[in-house]
Amino acid sequence: MEVAFGQTAEDYARYRAGFPDSFFDRLTALGFAAGDQAVLDLGTGTGALALAFAERGNRVVGLDPSPEMLEQARRRAEARGLALEFQQRGAEATGMPDAAFDAVSAATCWHWFDRPRAAEECARVLKPDGLLLIAAMDWHTTPGSILEASIRLVAEHNPAWARGGSRGFDPTWGWELLHHGFTVESAFAYVEPIAYSHEGWRGRVRASAGVGASLAPEKVTAFDQAHQALLAERFPADPLAVEHRISALLARKRG
Repeated sequence: MEVAFGQTAEDYARYRAGFPDSFFDRLTALGFAAGDQAVLDLGTGTGALALAFAERGNRVVGLDPSPEMLEQARRRAEARGLALEFQQRGAEATGMPDAAFDAVSAATCWHWFDRPRAAEECARVLKPDGLLLIAAMDWHTTPGSILEASIRLVAEHNPAWARGGSRGFDPTWGWELLHHGFTVESAFAYVEPIAYSHEGWRGRVRASAGVGASLAPEKVTAFDQAHQALLAERFPADPLAVEHRISALLARKRG
């Protein structure tokens, strides 16, 4: 299945919730992007993570291969009065100088990369003892939940989509990093409900790989109409509390 997030960039920027404050509180306590650090955000998309780091006093560069996503990121930064640099580059060849960053982040995107090449590139651009963050904000499905129902509907409309929203993080990636000059320092995972209106949840699911990033426009419309009907019939509460699993590992470049 070919995935192109650029074709759903507007929905992605408008409806996809960023990491909650609790996530950044944990990172700050661990010394990652804790203020006045040079941070490189890989797979930045519409800039949610990069903007949050900049708002916390860090100097941030965001990279993404999609020009449409980067345009949304620049608009969001301008609207918030933040000075960030965004460049159209991949995680495997960033074009950044050697040992230029205190921290590198990759949130809900490491699974899209050529991981060995990306790890080598992270080690190259990090300063000695710099930190690499690999994180994900995945859907947390339970029987009878809105997530289970929405995922089933996506699968009905796009049988080629097999992810189910639950593979954005694999703790075994830490073992891979050991072969590329890193030592894993810490990891955490927890579940937190995120509030979505009906409109917001429809937009969030449209912005997913299984819908807006891979289906033709007319099929996206058909899915969205079916999703609207499903929410009205089975989940009439508004706003909705949608559980997300937040996972992260921090690895330090060996000096």
